[in-house]
Amino acid sequence: MKSTANHLREIIAQVVPSLRNINDEEASLKTRPGKWSKKEILGHLIDSACNNQQKFVRTMAQPHLESVGYAQNHWVAAQNYQTTDWLLLITFWEAYNLHLAHVIENVSETVLQNTIMIEGAGPFTLEFIMKDYAEHLKHHLHQILPQVGLKSVFENVYGA
Repeated sequence: MKSTANHLREIIAQVVPSLRNINDEEASLKTRPGKWSKKEILGHLIDSACNNQQKFVRTMAQPHLESVGYAQNHWVAAQNYQTTDWLLLITFWEAYNLHLAHVIENVSETVLQNTIMIEGAGPFTLEFIMKDYAEHLKHHLHQILPQVGLKSVFENVYGA
């Protein structure tokens, strides 16, 4: 899982300077009614990190876990990311994801085949959800920074 953790660190290192080049006003803009601003997208990625940390650690603890999903629109609205300082969001997102890279890097191989069901979907192995986390992250980072090309973790790990 070291390569997956390193891939996550590479993504962070690649996008943080570009995120910091966006000013607070630009980060607050909504392209269309009902769509998230860049602040809200990054807030969603913080929520995703929080929810995935729970999934990772809980799935490490038992061979099979049943988990709930989360109401992403509610989470974003309830935390009012739209009014949060952009640089604070970036710093928090960066630190949280560096911690997740640490968790991924240090997971015991003996639990990688533990499974999780998420709102009836699955089962997914711990290994899969850890690797898939970076793919979800890149999907939303591309919404914020469409000009930044991010390689797939599967390309890095498997040479695909």
